[in-house]
Amino acid sequence: MPDLMPLRVRLICLIAVVLAVSLAVEVTIVSFNASRSVQTEMSSALEVGVQIIKSTLARLPESTDWRRDLKELVAAFKGNRHLRVSLTAGGAMTVEPSLEASHFGAAPPWFAKLIGVAPLSTRLPVAIAGQAYGSIVIEADPRNEVLEVWNGLGDSLLTLILFFGLSILLIYYFIGRALQPLSRLAAALEQVGHGDYTIRMAGKPIAEVSRLQNSFNRMVSELAIMDDEKRRLNERLLTLQEEERGEIARDLHDEVSPFLFAVNADLAAIARLADQGHGGEIAGQIRSTMDAISHMQRQIRNLLFRLRSGVLDDFGLSPAIMSVVEFWQRRRPETRLDVRLPPDGASFGPLVDTAVYRIVQEALSNAIRHGDPAEITVTVEQSPAGASGPGSVTVKVTNDGAGVDNSAGFGFGLAGMQERVHALGGRLVLARQPGLGLSVTATLPIPARRTGACANLLAGTT
Repeated sequence: MPDLMPLRVRLICLIAVVLAVSLAVEVTIVSFNASRSVQTEMSSALEVGVQIIKSTLARLPESTDWRRDLKELVAAFKGNRHLRVSLTAGGAMTVEPSLEASHFGAAPPWFAKLIGVAPLSTRLPVAIAGQAYGSIVIEADPRNEVLEVWNGLGDSLLTLILFFGLSILLIYYFIGRALQPLSRLAAALEQVGHGDYTIRMAGKPIAEVSRLQNSFNRMVSELAIMDDEKRRLNERLLTLQEEERGEIARDLHDEVSPFLFAVNADLAAIARLADQGHGGEIAGQIRSTMDAISHMQRQIRNLLFRLRSGVLDDFGLSPAIMSVVEFWQRRRPETRLDVRLPPDGASFGPLVDTAVYRIVQEALSNAIRHGDPAEITVTVEQSPAGASGPGSVTVKVTNDGAGVDNSAGFGFGLAGMQERVHALGGRLVLARQPGLGLSVTATLPIPARRTGACANLLAGTT
């Protein structure tokens, strides 16, 4: 199950953990240091109290009322923070240390136990003229010291809690504001997923989100361009299909339909001659019919040749290109065709082979139909793979024809050639030269899995 905890909650939980650890460390350090300091303070207070009492007891034999002096001595410890003094001589009397007020309340028993101050007490006998009259007991009372440590710890813990509380509030607020663009980005991505490429993100977020925002805007702009290009290609494809269908319809009308009419007329003439008994003339009519049928067969083969490159599938790239060259050579024997192709069997992959074949087919058709050239050169050669990437195949068709009118744009055939090369990630250069025909140069990348096989085949033929 994916972790869907919000970032703010994660940070707050992390701060809470740090706070708990900090509190535990603070309590541990304070209790460790306080245990020694309180023990030292109690020992010092007890020692000072013992010295005071011993000094007073040494002067009692000279006193005229030693009982009164003992009570005054014990009463003098009233208000002491650390000592409890009890008198058993000349009348029982106990002076308790005064407890200080605390804004955090009394220290809990567990805290006093955590500090762990050992109890300290001393008993001093009272003797006058060698006769014992009781004793004075001095006890160290650490409650005020423990309370002081408790108050100090409370102040420290309160400071920590306030600090972390303020940090949590600031994180909640600023992280929330910093993450607002991400919420807008999620909504924008959802719109992009629905095909809306007009949306753009605005505002001035933090630097990290700003880079993401700029990248998103660039991505959407490129997607919009690609979407427009896709629509344009689809429109061009439909236009090319209609153009091709129109050409096929014209060819059928101009080349096939008249001969069908001629065949029909010949068959009618044969029937008439047969009815009239002119059997000797029937042979001539049959030959005329066969000539018409042969002409229609050639025209239909030409149409099939244009519609499907079956020779490419059956015999490979180089034989397929040679069949196109021979097709035009038969129709234009006065035009010299210079062809340089890879060896038979070389292949650059189905898509690249088809693109190369169609480029040569269209370039030859364009040169012969519009340029009236005396010489056409067709070159297909491979560039080997290098450190920069896989190899490529370059197709170049040049002619010395009359050229093309520079004021006219490229026709549908050349536009389709451009789109075919662009779809394969290649580059097409169409150069019009004054007094010369159109030079077509296409460079297509070869898929990596095909480069090695083609290179080995070409190397084996040299």
